[in-house]
Amino acid sequence: MNHPPTDSTSRLLRFATAAVDVHHHTALPDQQSTSRVELDALHSHCTALFQLVDTHTTATRPNNPAEADQLHAARIRLWQSADALHSAYHRAPRADGRLPTREACALRLPEGAPDMVICQRHTTASARMRQISTPSELRGTPTAASRA
Repeated sequence: MNHPPTDSTSRLLRFATAAVDVHHHTALPDQQSTSRVELDALHSHCTALFQLVDTHTTATRPNNPAEADQLHAARIRLWQSADALHSAYHRAPRADGRLPTREACALRLPEGAPDMVICQRHTTASARMRQISTPSELRGTPTAASRA
């Protein structure tokens, strides 16, 4: 039987999870496309989770390598999710309703402030991924046998 953690940081995580769940059930708009504001918030949330799991992975590795391997696999999946959200953001309609062209998406052209905030956040997470993983781990499905 799982017992919920009682320390204050775990309470904060449970609160954050509940907030995301409430948003999922009550605040989603009836739109044809997800807004860039929503995609930016999702990317921010995903990269924050990535950073948290990264910290846990690093702290766990010396004492429990098998657990750290599982955390490393989760860390890679979180980065892959953030990468997909970043791509979706740049393919979503702009605030003025214009859709990015296929050419602009293919070239991954930056769009300038404030749109660069998501890119800066993503670049920071990407730099960390280059430090802790191999290119093959990022392309495939991570396994617990992966080690960083």
